[in-house]
Amino acid sequence: MSTLLYIKASPMGQLSYSIAAADAFIESYKKSHPTDKVNIIDLFKMDMPTFDFAAASAKYKIMRGQSHSGQDLEVWGRIVSAAEEFKAADKYLFAVPMWNFSIPYRLKQYIDIIVQPGLTFTVGANGYEGLIKGKPAFIVYASGGEYPEGSPAEAFDQQKKYLRQILGFIGFTDIRSLVVAGTLSGGAEAVKKRLDDAIAKARQMAGEF
Repeated sequence: MSTLLYIKASPMGQLSYSIAAADAFIESYKKSHPTDKVNIIDLFKMDMPTFDFAAASAKYKIMRGQSHSGQDLEVWGRIVSAAEEFKAADKYLFAVPMWNFSIPYRLKQYIDIIVQPGLTFTVGANGYEGLIKGKPAFIVYASGGEYPEGSPAEAFDQQKKYLRQILGFIGFTDIRSLVVAGTLSGGAEAVKKRLDDAIAKARQMAGEF
């Protein structure tokens, strides 16, 4: 039995194109993997730790073996717990809309919390090394515009580039994706067709995940 962690990075619920396709993926996945467990993290609803001065100072005190307080342990403990929850999964699904050519701020905050030395990566004689290995990730991207590879518009797309880079940094090598693009162009019928096609593709790809 495997555990799939489903991370929702949109606040739009059923109005979200990325969540619609990711939910279809989950529905199909459960049918083809009936013994697997699915955990869901909704980033816009969770009580996410704040990586502020208290967290940053506690981190460095504890990492460097310096004197620290019980409050330091409590604050840093919340960061560690979030990273451990993430690491405990065997597979990962992300529903990610594009915001200002990149990712929603709550997903960036979550990444800044869990990407920590000793937790999800390490630094050794050969430089940085990711600690999450041999686990697949599937990302459903949605965007109002279209940013096809090789086009002038591709330079604006920091959504896919950043997620591939940061997940690769912490050890992921099997990163699969599905794109629902052009959700603000072509009219309602064209948008519905794009979403329907993405949902069908998501269901198909779930069986192979």
